[in-house]
Amino acid sequence: MKKRVQKEQQKNKQAIQEILEKNGEELQPLLQVLKAGRIVMNELVHYAGQALIESLLQISAEELAGKKQRGKRGEGIYWHGQQAGVVHLQERKIPVTRPRLRRKEGGRGAEMEIPACREMQKTDVGTHMLASLLRGVSTRKYEEVLPRMAESVGISKSSVSRNAVRISEKRLREFAERRWEEIPLLVIYLDGVRVGDYQVLVALGVDKKGQKHVLGLREGTTENAEVVKALLSDLVERGVSPSQPKLFVVDGSKALRKGILEVFGTKHPIQRCRLHKERNVVGHLPEKEQSHTRWILQAAWKCEATKGIAKIEEHAEWLEKKYPSAAASLLEGLEEMFTVKRLQLSPSLCRSLGTTNIIENPNSLMRRRTRNVTCWKDGTMVMRWMATTYMDSEDHFHRIGGYKDLWMLEAALQAYADNAILEKVA
Repeated sequence: MKKRVQKEQQKNKQAIQEILEKNGEELQPLLQVLKAGRIVMNELVHYAGQALIESLLQISAEELAGKKQRGKRGEGIYWHGQQAGVVHLQERKIPVTRPRLRRKEGGRGAEMEIPACREMQKTDVGTHMLASLLRGVSTRKYEEVLPRMAESVGISKSSVSRNAVRISEKRLREFAERRWEEIPLLVIYLDGVRVGDYQVLVALGVDKKGQKHVLGLREGTTENAEVVKALLSDLVERGVSPSQPKLFVVDGSKALRKGILEVFGTKHPIQRCRLHKERNVVGHLPEKEQSHTRWILQAAWKCEATKGIAKIEEHAEWLEKKYPSAAASLLEGLEEMFTVKRLQLSPSLCRSLGTTNIIENPNSLMRRRTRNVTCWKDGTMVMRWMATTYMDSEDHFHRIGGYKDLWMLEAALQAYADNAILEKVA
């Protein structure tokens, strides 16, 4: 789709260049004015564009009413003077003088709309304002970024903010209404993201081809069971089927596990994030013991499940004597740290599915686009910006590492679901 649009744009550009080259001599006076320094390039482009727009409006009007003839009116449609107007471009509004046409019979509705004018008004300046904001331009600096044309219609900071709110509200609705029936999801990552003073729970899915999809957002922490259930229930309503087995990768919160079991059932294996576990454990240790424990954990993750668990239990027994809190944290939820190993996946898949780090790529893109936002007024504003930036960033998401081995995960998930059903029946 993008290549087709780019090809069409290049074709249009070449057509305009051919017209300008054929009339090169007529452009010489403009070149001399530019060389003499009486006008800068931005002003030249602005005034040339303004003149071009007015010429196109004139030609479009002539197609309806014919050329102007002094002292004569057209048969059905006649010229009726001029009127000041505005044309929306991608970055600003340009004032133009456009011709007026009227039908000869008069009365209500006699004013004729010029076709070219109607097409020019279709551009939504608010959408392009929001795109510029997402590229890192703050509302306070937007006026500085816009070309400072003496005759341009000013766009104020408040106007930019209002347009950004309007468009981002629309994007949030689109985000919240996206359907997922047609996307064959194999993995769902759940993790919390801190934005200002607000915590947002993010659900990110991975399909059979390894592509990432931001499935949903909920304001609240991963420790809040009601927030978790609300998010997961919303995903089900929008087409994420509980009947198709999936792997859930979570940060370790008990509320997350409880929500998954209540909404999706028992035939979906859960992998707890190993990095969260490492941080939690070493947080209970003095600095001199941290690197040793971290090394043991990283070595254990590479082992087969039974052996890895035995090594960690052995280390927990040693920690129990001096650091009981660290030992308890290490043993908590230990079985779910080795889910990907029990599923017998490839090493590359185990690395990708062993932590919630996959969400960090979308999150870093989101933070980059919101780095100039210094005041988050409320949770609604956070949700609007996050939904907008995630949707804007999805084309830049990378596939997960080991995506070529996802067929192994699909087979393992089906076997896990079948065993869960048999155990339930037994």
